[in-house]
Amino acid sequence: MSAESSSTGMGLGTALVTGATSGIGRASALRLARDGWEVVVHGRNPERGAAVVREIETQGGRARFAAAELTDVAAVRALVDEVGVVDVLVNNAGSSWFGPTADLDEATFDQLFNGNVRSAYFLVAGIAPGMAARSSGSIISVASMAGQIGFDGGAAYGATKAALSSMTRSWAAEFSPRGVRVNAVAAGPVFSTAGKSPLIEKLGQTTLLGRGAQVEEIAEVIAFLASDKASYLTGATLAADGGRSAI
Repeated sequence: MSAESSSTGMGLGTALVTGATSGIGRASALRLARDGWEVVVHGRNPERGAAVVREIETQGGRARFAAAELTDVAAVRALVDEVGVVDVLVNNAGSSWFGPTADLDEATFDQLFNGNVRSAYFLVAGIAPGMAARSSGSIISVASMAGQIGFDGGAAYGATKAALSSMTRSWAAEFSPRGVRVNAVAAGPVFSTAGKSPLIEKLGQTTLLGRGAQVEEIAEVIAFLASDKASYLTGATLAADGGRSAI
């Protein structure tokens, strides 16, 4: 999307990033703001959200915070109404769980699918038709290499991420003929918090690059997919996993 096609008349338009108060979401919000998007920083913690907004504004960008519990469909719909016109949607919010299949209780199973899959589904249901009516927009979902390859203990989490990739293809078929690009990023092991993570370090050693990713590296891929540089990309799940899914 170019500045001329912006619905706001200023900058590039509006980007909604879910789960933007930490990790990949925060890095993506900062990166998109540097590109000129007005960023809606979604999260559940107003203090953390305000901190990200301040950081963006300090760097000369534009941002606002919107709170919502995305495991609640009514809250998802309220978020859609609150945000208004969205030009870029980044489905990043979600949770993970790893362990023996028999140890996963029903409540946690439901939380995984409600937060990782259902929330993205109803956000797209609320936002994509408006994009299609304007013949412009980009939807990016943060999937995972866990949805592309098998992990011991990752059956449920991997299934949620595989669902995101599957929905990406179907949404592309539905909305791309009307000008909306829909893609996903299958992230590999990412150091999403400060300090060392033994799990990420261990998984990183299994990649061809021999390390885990920094959140900024995933944010760069997301910013690319949001930009006109990716104008001929839709229905794709890009592997940003250090080559792990190639072997």
